[in-house]
Amino acid sequence: MKNYKLTIQYDGAKYKGWQRLGNDENTIQGRIEKILSNIEGKEVEIIGCSRTDAGVHALAQVANVNLSVNLPAAELMSKMNKALPQDICIINVEEVSERFHARYNAKDKTYLYKIWNEEYTNPFMRKFCMHVDKKLDVPRMKQASQYFIGAHDFTAYSNAKGKKKSMIREITSITVEENAGFIEIRVKGNGFLHNMVRKIVGTLIEVGLGKKQPEDIPVIIESKERQVALMGEARGLYLENIEY
Repeated sequence: MKNYKLTIQYDGAKYKGWQRLGNDENTIQGRIEKILSNIEGKEVEIIGCSRTDAGVHALAQVANVNLSVNLPAAELMSKMNKALPQDICIINVEEVSERFHARYNAKDKTYLYKIWNEEYTNPFMRKFCMHVDKKLDVPRMKQASQYFIGAHDFTAYSNAKGKKKSMIREITSITVEENAGFIEIRVKGNGFLHNMVRKIVGTLIEVGLGKKQPEDIPVIIESKERQVALMGEARGLYLENIEY
């Protein structure tokens, strides 16, 4: 058996997310597994690093799969890309140690969120960013973002069900940059709860609109009460990078 590390890009607009749901193939995992199963001659399962939600995109999702077929990495990548739809692409394949695990070996993940902050829509980016037509106060958003940095219990910023597992995550950096009509928010950390990044983005947008103050954020985090508030749309979120 060979263990292959796959690096994957996808437009998640029409999919139900990364994770396969039963026999439903309308997921990124489901589409890739179907092709690999045809190559292997039996059903195979891939291990993805991050379970991106419905409508979320990836610039560099990572997965691994064990296969018995003796194919060079470049040939496997070619076979997969020829069979995949145009909104999914394998951008790299490499043979790795049998002990490599895409999820458990990941040290940090970076998510990118794109906001189009002009009065009118951007026709060419409308499927790949959130449109906020009122001008956002970027300096205040930058100030507010720093309250998220560090290890915190992020219960207030998650839709995760139950509390059997730890809700503590560490964010190592957040940047908020404005460029040519876009505001790009990058969040880097050791792991993220369900909807955590989109809820953080929603809070930063509310700060940018003057609906919240930067100083509200530590109070919200400490409350550990799930917020009924603005959440960034899935279309604006990208899994940008995973470090091992």
